Amino acid sequence: MAGISSSIYNLLFRKNTVMLGTVFAAAFAVEMAWDTASASIWDNINKGRQWKDIKQKYLEAAEE
Repeated sequence: MAGISSSIYNLLFRKNTVMLGTVFAAAFAVEMAWDTASASIWDNINKGRQWKDIKQKYLEAAEE
């Protein structure tokens, strides 16, 4: 286990610039995952009540 943590430290956190890049990349990845998950949960909870779900119904009614 010490070998793995030592390798991670040497690869990602030893130099300040690499650590900063790692932190920014991780923050970006976590933000993208959080946004995707929360949007998916919101869509599942509100299925059938959002504009994207009912738009076609109103467009068809306007054409008639």
